[in-house]
Amino acid sequence: MPRKIEQLMIPGPAGRLEALLEEPEHVEPAYAALVCHPHPQHGGTMHNKVVYRIARGLRSTGAVTLRFNYRGVNLSEGSYDEGRGECDDARAALAFLRSRYPALPYALAGFSFGSRIAHRLACETAGPKFVIPVGMPTWYFENENIIHCPTPRVFIQSTNDQFGPRDKFQAAYNMLAEPKRLIWVEAQDHFFAGALDEFEAAVSEAARG
Repeated sequence: MPRKIEQLMIPGPAGRLEALLEEPEHVEPAYAALVCHPHPQHGGTMHNKVVYRIARGLRSTGAVTLRFNYRGVNLSEGSYDEGRGECDDARAALAFLRSRYPALPYALAGFSFGSRIAHRLACETAGPKFVIPVGMPTWYFENENIIHCPTPRVFIQSTNDQFGPRDKFQAAYNMLAEPKRLIWVEAQDHFFAGALDEFEAAVSEAARG
């Protein structure tokens, strides 16, 4: 059975959003997952290598994944909105994904800036199976109240993340309420250089619980 891959333009609050829907290989989807990309003003797109690996790792556990470009990125309409509009874009993308697969449970994941977007959406309700924030900058812990979250959180962090130093990130993580989990990946930097295969395996592990 060939894997379904669809290039889409989905409705968003500031215009159409470019998106890519991919079903898992050889099996029917077991759940749906939205994957959010890094900062749009620093070259972040849905084709970022870490985002690609997140989606592939999730598909290996049976997820149908939806990646999308925030407003103003590549073919997506609109312009950058300081994170507020990008969060609204993610809500619209998630609503689209859930409408396509209404019978499936859902999850969220994201990298860097996208980890904050995914985390924010996942913690709004107790609905998602889990959220996987990847490479979350430590300043996010300091600037938003994220101690409590009804959704299980599995953080994946590089041991040499320049935006989330290990000791500082561990201290912030220790303050968070359960349910939570933290997976460290031995890598060279924020982008998991030298360890993308290990990172993808960590995503699959996180999704399987």
